[in-house]
Amino acid sequence: MKTLDSICVFCGSSEGNDLNIVSEAYVLGEELAKQNITLVYGAAKIGIMGKVAQGTLDQKGRVIGVIPEFLKLKEVVHQGLSELITTQTMHERKMRMQELSNGFITLPGGFGTLEELFEIITWSQLGLHQKPIGLLNISGFYDDLLGLLENMVRRGFLKIENYELLLVDNQIDRLLEKMKAFKPTQVPKWLKSDRT
Repeated sequence: MKTLDSICVFCGSSEGNDLNIVSEAYVLGEELAKQNITLVYGAAKIGIMGKVAQGTLDQKGRVIGVIPEFLKLKEVVHQGLSELITTQTMHERKMRMQELSNGFITLPGGFGTLEELFEIITWSQLGLHQKPIGLLNISGFYDDLLGLLENMVRRGFLKIENYELLLVDNQIDRLLEKMKAFKPTQVPKWLKSDRT
């Protein structure tokens, strides 16, 4: 695997009502900068998104924001980013974020955050990338989701090896260590293509 020198963070454009989530998002941003890991994210200055970015920027880290044109006003673009990339569509945004990143971390968020997480893990399952995917389970936010995934395994809808593609921890340093130690599984022959 390539060096983990850029991580895409998926998270909410709202702050929610748990102050621990807000503060941990900022700390994650700080830690990425301290480890010389570029933050790739959705470019907003609001919500959890803004906290992660500000944590990185306050430690003189590099932050790349990627946003589709139609969201520029709604999500209020952060003006202090190292680089801002504008796309035409949401799909282009996700593709660009994936291309720019050597790993992914999901923080608390809503529908959009879950959609990003499940798309990137599906791409991994299909052999379209072999990058580590982390879930930072702050304050047990994702306990119910993890229970659902375990139920999918028990009922035969999700293979255990695909479930294990999701690296989970509630501590930032431990999650980053798991991601650095990640070894991708072999892509099944029937999925192999020129892209893998």
